[in-house]
Amino acid sequence: MKKRTYVLIIFLVIFILAAAAAISYFLMDWGRPAVTVPLHAYLEINLSGELQEIAPPDFFTNVILGIRPLSMNELWMNLRKAKADDRVEAILLRMNLLACDWAKVTELRDAVLDFRKAGKKAYAYIDEAPDFDKEYYLATACDRIILHPMGWLGINGIGGYVPFFKNALDKLGVRAEFEHVEEYKTAYNQFTEKGFTPAHREMMESIYGDLFSQYVKAVASARKKSEAEVRGIIDHAFFQGENALKAGLVDDLLYEDELQNLLQSGGRKLGRITSDAYARVSPASAGIGIGRRVALIYGIGPILSGESLPQSMGGTTVARWIRQARQDKSIAAIVFRVDSPGGSSVASDVIWREVFLAKKEKPFVVSMSDVAGSGGYWISMAAHKIVAQPQTLTGSIGVLAGKFDLSALYEKLGLTSEKIAYGKEADIFSTFRPFSPEEKKIMKDEILWTYDQFLTKVAEGRNMTKDEVNAVGRGRVWTGAQARDLKLVDELGGLTKAVELAKGLAGIAREEEVRLVVWPKKRTFWESLLGRRAQESVLDMRPGLKQAALALRLMERNRIWAVMPFWSGLE
Repeated sequence: MKKRTYVLIIFLVIFILAAAAAISYFLMDWGRPAVTVPLHAYLEINLSGELQEIAPPDFFTNVILGIRPLSMNELWMNLRKAKADDRVEAILLRMNLLACDWAKVTELRDAVLDFRKAGKKAYAYIDEAPDFDKEYYLATACDRIILHPMGWLGINGIGGYVPFFKNALDKLGVRAEFEHVEEYKTAYNQFTEKGFTPAHREMMESIYGDLFSQYVKAVASARKKSEAEVRGIIDHAFFQGENALKAGLVDDLLYEDELQNLLQSGGRKLGRITSDAYARVSPASAGIGIGRRVALIYGIGPILSGESLPQSMGGTTVARWIRQARQDKSIAAIVFRVDSPGGSSVASDVIWREVFLAKKEKPFVVSMSDVAGSGGYWISMAAHKIVAQPQTLTGSIGVLAGKFDLSALYEKLGLTSEKIAYGKEADIFSTFRPFSPEEKKIMKDEILWTYDQFLTKVAEGRNMTKDEVNAVGRGRVWTGAQARDLKLVDELGGLTKAVELAKGLAGIAREEEVRLVVWPKKRTFWESLLGRRAQESVLDMRPGLKQAALALRLMERNRIWAVMPFWSGLE
């Protein structure tokens, strides 16, 4: 009897907690009062920390952890609304360090420049900012850049170090054994080499030289300086207060109260609305987000077989979203937003097949974010049009396979093993022994076949010959600007450009608005609480951990990979 009573009490406690959480979630998401936008307002956007492609409202993140991560989708939509909203007369970007790459920053920069086309003002405010090149590049899209009088600005260029672990692994008794196609496929060079190979160095210098050149040109144009002057400023590196003003890097030195005096229109102070609050304003109330429906599908993270896992793209999941959009007769076109370094070649091909089928029925446009290479390019190549930012890292048309041989480490640790295997190659991927020469040949033959399939599908999707694809493939990574010149992408731009192209292909007039239908769909409370992907909301791995997790997942679940190099250390 006592046992039944305890069980009943526990059940009631769980029920009450779940009900309370459900009510909190309901009130948080749907029961909040409508947002009131001041008649004369400025939109304040705090830019700090990790910038994700999409961060849908989620119970665990927003209620349990009280975290609302920056979302590229939300910021882009807010700036589009603010441009059309007569109540919003200016935007204020509060600038801090952003955890993202150059393409996302360019996406935001383009959106700010587009906002200004409506005759509205944009301001950037900086407290202090060491190592601030990406963020300063974004700030130069504004009418005025304001620095705190005691603040300092670090504009010191792009660079860093790429670590190589071979010597350390040798000391541990760990040997990385990988076969790859071809010389530019350097995803595991950090584990197999002591430094850059000639091809690796050539590729890295080409990529970062192009990024730096784009950065210098944009800043020079925005700040009305010569490129030589900007390069000289970058070499000087650090500027405090008055020096930043004298160098022409900023327009004003203001305290917070003085900044508020700047935010005026027609002699009246503008009312403030935060980006979080403005996200709850209906696009339709600003005159956008109406009309025919266009699907906006997000493919984010390393590509793995099956359903999506935390911070990754499941081939089955994303293929299902594309299929749903294809079969929905109310969807006029599909935009596929890709931000992925690649992964499983099989999972990539599962998604490619759905893109191929969707293309037969509806306009299909890919919008590339920071990274869309290797498997990320595989899932993009069948589209009608591919749009990339000039700084997007893409291409990396190549394949690799291998394992880590830990036998020497096991010996040092005194760990022994005995073999039981039925089948000559049953233990080929065992960490207890290296590959034999015959097994290395098997691996090479397998990845060469996969590479040939990659070449064939790129050639078909991009109207190129296999020889032309091979010439720009071989594992080489390109910037978006370089990729356009090589016919790997069609247009330079971001989501706005991709939506425009999709509308054009669907016969929708340029001036006509469309309603974006986003996948992944927003999760309900119960889906967040009980669904298989609830843990996605609470996972926040830093870039280094993401790389390690990617390697481990690929090692565990896949044999042949289409994955890009690890770009740690260079910003």
